[in-house]
Amino acid sequence: MTDETPILAGPALPTPEVSDLLEKGLEFAEEERWDDMAEHLRDGLSQHTNDPYLLCWLGIAERELGLEGVAAERFRLALEQEPRDPVLLATAGNALAAFDDPEAEGALRTAALLAPDLPQARWMYGAWLAREGMFEEALAELEVACRLAPEDGVILTERGVALALAGRVDEATMFFAEAASMDAEDSWARMLLGLAHLELEDLAAAVPELEEGARLREEEAEAQLLAALALMAVEEEDRAWEMLERARLLVDHDLADTVEILEVEEQLEAGIEAATRFLLQDFAPTSFRQRLMQRP
Repeated sequence: MTDETPILAGPALPTPEVSDLLEKGLEFAEEERWDDMAEHLRDGLSQHTNDPYLLCWLGIAERELGLEGVAAERFRLALEQEPRDPVLLATAGNALAAFDDPEAEGALRTAALLAPDLPQARWMYGAWLAREGMFEEALAELEVACRLAPEDGVILTERGVALALAGRVDEATMFFAEAASMDAEDSWARMLLGLAHLELEDLAAAVPELEEGARLREEEAEAQLLAALALMAVEEEDRAWEMLERARLLVDHDLADTVEILEVEEQLEAGIEAATRFLLQDFAPTSFRQRLMQRP
């Protein structure tokens, strides 16, 4: 990071009063009491109008409640206060990146400039760069983040994502595998690892990762369908049909999901060769690309 650090006029730290409000809000967040967190922070904003810290963390609560449009406005307004806190800048910038908001890049870049030794700032900027196709710059940021926090599974996963998007899938598998080994419950890294193995046409390595990933992501129908096709491809028919049934139980009159399940069921009924071909040529590549492009 050799660019000149921007000069900003806003706060670098929350005031003591705002710190107390945030502390209570984060207690609600730890318990996933998003309604309570949102109500608490809205009350705080009535006393501290346009405080960027309250706006940012209120945006997080409202996003969790499904109020994405409202949350995006909170993040934008927080950045309009020109905060100098790199954690706040990275958090708000990363959140806005999910909305493809043009303000995201500036916030993430500024956070990395202000705090070159802060892993969060470097990996979030790197993640944004990777999804924008700037792979060399992204990998440079993520390499630094890995050196700063070598045991952070999220950073390892994002480094794998950047490599995979750059077409270096064989290298990406190493980082997905390392992230998954650090946390047995990291279903996202495990699914990416399985899909990366499929991209390399290594079914034997892919199947256990996809099956375990699907069991961990028990509320995601697509994960069950990927596991079903992979299991059929290695002649584990009973487990393949089990996974299809798990997916079917998750669908609640959603037409797109229903069509997808019927399509996978048709491939399973057609046999091992049909299921394998559909998995490797159609279903898995599409899922892999979509997951890689999903913002962290």
